[in-house]
Amino acid sequence: MDEQRRARQEAVLQRLDRFSRFTDSSLRIPFTRFELGAEALIGLIPGIGDLAGLLLACYVLVEARRAGASGTTQRRMVRNMLIDFVGGLVPVVGDAFDAIYKANTRNTRLLREELLRELGREQKKPFPWGTLVGLSLLFGVLTLALLALL
Repeated sequence: MDEQRRARQEAVLQRLDRFSRFTDSSLRIPFTRFELGAEALIGLIPGIGDLAGLLLACYVLVEARRAGASGTTQRRMVRNMLIDFVGGLVPVVGDAFDAIYKANTRNTRLLREELLRELGREQKKPFPWGTLVGLSLLFGVLTLALLALL
């Protein structure tokens, strides 16, 4: 792989890392390890929020196409985007799902793994099941608390 292409791909990954951090994990919940992003907050707006989140997620896909992501990786990204969108539409728990699923971070990771494979430098990380369960419980409790107040 030539140096110019490698530099472009590194730049894409750096942009996507910043974007994913902003949309998926820019705000830390005090006294916890849980992080929320702008997409989870935008998703709170009924109807429009989930569509706006889907449009934001399209940016990651566009950048992946520019970086030369394979069709398989792009299809996985679209699947992640649709899961995030449809999951976010579910009343009450959809907002918690948006905060947990983090499609932009997943898609950035998919692109990074493909580019590293291309370079012959594979990198594997285990799925953070503990974080998923913990956030699910936290948002379940918050949802129940909000319902109790109504």
